[in-house]
Amino acid sequence: MNLRPAITTIAGSMGGLEQELGVAPETLPLLAALPVLAFGISAPCGPWLAQRLGAGRTVAAAMLMLAVALIVRVLVPELMLPGTFLAGAAIMTGSVLLPQLVKANEGTGWWTGVCSMGFGLGAALGAGLIQPLQHVLGGSLPEALAMWAIPAVLGAVLIFRHGGSRRPDHGPTVLSGAASLRDSLGADVAPRTRPGRMLRRQGTAWAVTAFFGLQAMLYFAVTSWLTVFLVSKGLTTGEGAALLAWFSVAGLPASLLAPVLASRPAVLRILAPALGVLVAAALLGVLTGPAEMQFLLVGALGVAQSAGFGLAIALVVLRAAGPKTAGKLSAMSQGLGFALASLGPIGVAMLRDVYGWDGAFWALAGVAMLLALAGYFAVNGRIVSIEEGTMTAGEAQPAGVGS
Repeated sequence: MNLRPAITTIAGSMGGLEQELGVAPETLPLLAALPVLAFGISAPCGPWLAQRLGAGRTVAAAMLMLAVALIVRVLVPELMLPGTFLAGAAIMTGSVLLPQLVKANEGTGWWTGVCSMGFGLGAALGAGLIQPLQHVLGGSLPEALAMWAIPAVLGAVLIFRHGGSRRPDHGPTVLSGAASLRDSLGADVAPRTRPGRMLRRQGTAWAVTAFFGLQAMLYFAVTSWLTVFLVSKGLTTGEGAALLAWFSVAGLPASLLAPVLASRPAVLRILAPALGVLVAAALLGVLTGPAEMQFLLVGALGVAQSAGFGLAIALVVLRAAGPKTAGKLSAMSQGLGFALASLGPIGVAMLRDVYGWDGAFWALAGVAMLLALAGYFAVNGRIVSIEEGTMTAGEAQPAGVGS
């Protein structure tokens, strides 16, 4: 829940940043893209630190760093950009280790769904509560932004106490991920495992990375500019911020259910490519729909995009042979994926200036169709494995045997 408010609180208060914090208008697109760029640059840090400190302690330290960044960037306005970058790096460190923690603790599809739903809930709270918090705090936007350091500290305490693995991951193992994937996708897909190969030589790893990056590009493009677009359609700034929060709230059930549905082979084969088509349709609906219909249209877009994020997290867990592979695949998919996603907010700004909102939304719809293609290859390739001695899914014993 701490891995999105640092972004959506800024998106929900774009208008006040100039007056209260002195942020120059020309730097707003950079401010929107900066945390996503930090995601791509800092992705390798999570697995590297986890090898030395443990995953739980690394995530706890990242949450403390996030709290510091959230306070510093508003108390010292000159550090808004560096503080936002630091917040993005902290978020990425926690985000990249999340699939590894789920895998190490033998989390089911429901736990993956709960985690992905937490992203959406945090995003909704950040966008929806920033203005009420500002009102409660006497109109102070800096104080309202700094308040989000409190849940970050709470998250650090909880993950430090309870974030460790229940069992060690030593050496060659018959891992439950292969068995669960065999059960979920059927014998015709699961046996195609190649243990011990480098990630960059495995096509499925690139497909999962493309899926993650494209859905993230769409998400950050929408969350960065949806409020501004809605204002251009005649809504007030407050109504636009409320609809941005609704965008995240509407998608909460989808982010929970998508990883659960991914365990059904027939549904998964349809769901991954179909989501891209649904996102494209929803984007064009928001573009062409009248102001009075935006509540329903924005809600539909939130459902489609949140399902895509939930499925992206699930694919990292499902397509990895074990915790070590899940951590590496998560770093690759989120690192390269978020580097790609950083182009979303900037690209929308450039396209809007040249072609207007129509050009920007049609370009995003094209990206959504590429997402559908990436989803198809992600669910039809081999299981990803870098763990020497890991059995193929066809040979895998029931979960827990041999570990």
